[in-house]
Amino acid sequence: MDIETAKVETVDPADSPDIEVGSGLCQPLRRRFRRLFTAKQLYECLRPVFHVTYVHGLTSFYISCDSKTGRRTIKKTIFGYLNGVMHIALFVFAYSLTIYNNCESVASYFFRSRITYFGDMMQIVSGLIGVTVIYLTAFVPNHRLERCLQKFHTMDLQLQTVGVKIMYSKVLRFSYMVLVSMFLVNILFTCGTFSVLYSSLVAPTLALHFTFLIQHTVIAIAIALFSCFTYLVEMRLVMVNKVLKNLAHQWDSRTLKAVTQKQRSLQCLDSFSMYTIVTKDPAEIIQESMEIHHLICEAAATANKYFTYQLLTIISIAFLIIVFDAYYVLETLLGKSKRESKFKTVEFVTFFSCQMILYLIAIISIVEGSNRAIKKSEKTGGIVHSLLNKTKSAEVKEKLQQFSMQLMHLKINFTAAGLFNIDRTLYFTISGALTTYLIILLQFTSNSPNNGYGNGGSCCETYSNMTNRTL
Repeated sequence: MDIETAKVETVDPADSPDIEVGSGLCQPLRRRFRRLFTAKQLYECLRPVFHVTYVHGLTSFYISCDSKTGRRTIKKTIFGYLNGVMHIALFVFAYSLTIYNNCESVASYFFRSRITYFGDMMQIVSGLIGVTVIYLTAFVPNHRLERCLQKFHTMDLQLQTVGVKIMYSKVLRFSYMVLVSMFLVNILFTCGTFSVLYSSLVAPTLALHFTFLIQHTVIAIAIALFSCFTYLVEMRLVMVNKVLKNLAHQWDSRTLKAVTQKQRSLQCLDSFSMYTIVTKDPAEIIQESMEIHHLICEAAATANKYFTYQLLTIISIAFLIIVFDAYYVLETLLGKSKRESKFKTVEFVTFFSCQMILYLIAIISIVEGSNRAIKKSEKTGGIVHSLLNKTKSAEVKEKLQQFSMQLMHLKINFTAAGLFNIDRTLYFTISGALTTYLIILLQFTSNSPNNGYGNGGSCCETYSNMTNRTL
């Protein structure tokens, strides 16, 4: 104690407070910052997404934490149900006001015509129906979402039996990235749009502000939640493929032999770390991989049942808006538009182009998330058949044949209410339909007597002028 007190007395008193205060503040801040980006449980890695959906009324539960054990669980509340009902009622009231205000929309402030009036009416009605459908299909069948999470939890426990330890922190960072990017794009587009309107002395109503912002926000949240679930499916397919590849690698290098329990091969992978216990029987590893693959397919099917009508609604709204926005831009650039507006051509084209790009991003996010999971599932079949050609054991060959039959009957597929598959073939379908409708709209504009503009009252004047000239 004497030595310690002597050392303390030799320290300069002017320097000691700065050192103590600085270290005391930095350590808690670093720990809190690390906790925000680290996760050790399945529910913990999805907590930011479910907190956002809970606040916006899309789910009736959120992820709670037990202060004693530190475990994350799903917690339902009465406020969650009331919050969803209040959001739906508020959206219906706001959209009704926009329809009452002569179908008020942001596009109508740029220019008005018979086609644009029809387009605005279609967008408002589709937005009202779309937001209501998204809320009802996300709020009512919450049990499917819980069941899907339970399947993921079960397969994670089975993955540990084949030597896989999941890195949940990567899923947490992915959820943060998706949410931040979606909200950032949405906020920038909304602020840019209304700044252009206010700069031209246009004052939209409060109901239009609400409907314009909320429609994009709800769509962004639904896409973010779907992207997180497809990422969970993709990760687990990668894990199963890596387990099978590691087994094939051991057969190629002829290292599959009896060793002690302590001898393990360590592989650092992209989304998890895997300790493959080489003492385990290959037939047992293949059997467990089959069970995990079956759970992955069941989780993907449950997720598809939950998101199917949401995806159909989002893609339909996006397609409708892209068609009319592309028509407005092409009509202006081709010189067919004789609009009288406060906005310049650059502002006009920029707004509709940005809105079109925004919904293209929404479709691409849905399709690419689904397509990545489907492609990972297709690779499993090739790996199984590669193992089937290499094995010499009758028992292992029988297990691999069973796995091959399972892959033929259980496939991961995401659809929009069974009407069309959500993969990259959707790009071709949308491109063909978009081209067809654009040609029809442009021909309708060219063949209209007043070139599609005005109130249509000049038809009688034209007829009377022709009659007078004939007489």
